[in-house]
Amino acid sequence: MSSPAVQLRSRVAHIGEAAVERARLSVVPRNRVRAPRIPFVTLVSLVLLGGVIGLLMFNTSMQQASFAASDLEDQATTMAAREQTLRRELDELRNPQRIAEQAQRMGMVVPAAPAFLGLDGKVTGTPTPATPQDALQLTRRPAAKPAVLDPPVTVVEVPATVTPDATAQTGQTEKHGHKKGKKKNR
Repeated sequence: MSSPAVQLRSRVAHIGEAAVERARLSVVPRNRVRAPRIPFVTLVSLVLLGGVIGLLMFNTSMQQASFAASDLEDQATTMAAREQTLRRELDELRNPQRIAEQAQRMGMVVPAAPAFLGLDGKVTGTPTPATPQDALQLTRRPAAKPAVLDPPVTVVEVPATVTPDATAQTGQTEKHGHKKGKKKNR
């Protein structure tokens, strides 16, 4: 049998030869690996196209929302004006003077001594039937003018005395003005 030292030497020799073989440099041809450009360009183009289309769609939807909001604001303005008109008409219909005039046209009269019915069921006053002689003649009062439209009257007094100096100056002015007028007409 061989001794372990001999086996170790033979192994070391093999390891050394393998190391020397590996240590030798050799020129290896360079392999260029190029990633295909077509899929990358296609991907970037699709992303850009999708972004532009998405932006256009977003812009279009915002425009539609703006038009809808504008239409709703117009409707709100119209409805507010209509509400104001209806309130004015309702106030006119609820006017006590108008109601009294309609009641009088229908033949109703105001009793001379009215009686009142309380919430507890008691009658206050003496109920008497109304007669046509009790009828009141209702007339509309003219509408009151606002203070701005009816200002107080201002009276300004101008003295009527004329001094002789003022008359002389006025006469001279008229003479000079008359001469100038003639020169211009020629």
